[in-house]
This record gives sequence, structure tokens and C-alpha cells, in this order.
Amino acid sequence: MKTIILQTASNYLLPVLLLFSVFILLRGHYLPGGGFVGGLVAAIAFVLDAFANGINETKRVLKFHPGYFMPVGLGIAFLSAISPIVLADLPIMTGLWADGSIPVLGTIGSALFFDTGVYLVVIGAALTIIFTISESA
Repeated sequence: MKTIILQTASNYLLPVLLLFSVFILLRGHYLPGGGFVGGLVAAIAFVLDAFANGINETKRVLKFHPGYFMPVGLGIAFLSAISPIVLADLPIMTGLWADGSIPVLGTIGSALFFDTGVYLVVIGAALTIIFTISESA
């Protein structure tokens, strides 16, 4: 369904939805939200773009195959999970927090890195599934 209205709306909604997904990601370690929900919103943004402009155009916008996001996200989540063992001799997945606070982000901790890894895994998995189904149909 490629209409001029959907294509125009998609061009404006893609960056807004991606920004909203990052907001949900950053909000997640204080309030409800986080990597999973933020990743789903980002995947929905790219699916909307694929409906409006075609899968090939969306792949060009992504610049990478979405399957590459999964190992990177798993690596980030794994490193954040084992960082308490390596850095502080604490049990696995114990939260480590920085001393200072960053104005927009708040206090940076290992939970944010774990959520970022989940965010990338969800984007990669959802888009790989959607693109594979769309290409085979």
C-alpha cells in the first residue's frame, strides 16, 4: 500500500518514533519501559517505513542487516551482566552505578547497558522476522 500520504507521514514519523523509542529506553531503569518496549517501538517505526516505502528502501535506511543488531546487543547485555564479577567482585547482574549524575540521563548504571543490549536484540529479532516473512511472500 504505497500512497503519497503514507509515504509522507512515514518520512516524518520515522525519526519521531525512533526518538520516542530512545526515550522509553532511557526511562526504563527508573519507571516502566526499558529495552524491550523501546525496541518494539523502534521496530514498529521501521516496519511502518517498509510498508510506506518498500523493504529495499528501509534496508537502505538501516545500512545494516537487522540480524547484526542481535549479536551486538547480546554482547552488550552479557558484558553488563558480568561486569559486577569483573569490576567489584559481586554476584552476576548486581547493579553498578556511577557516582555522578548526567543532566538528561540521570545516574548511569549497568542496568542501562543491559537495557540497551535488550533494545538492540529486540530490534534485530523483530525486523529479521518481519523482513524474512515479507521477502518470502
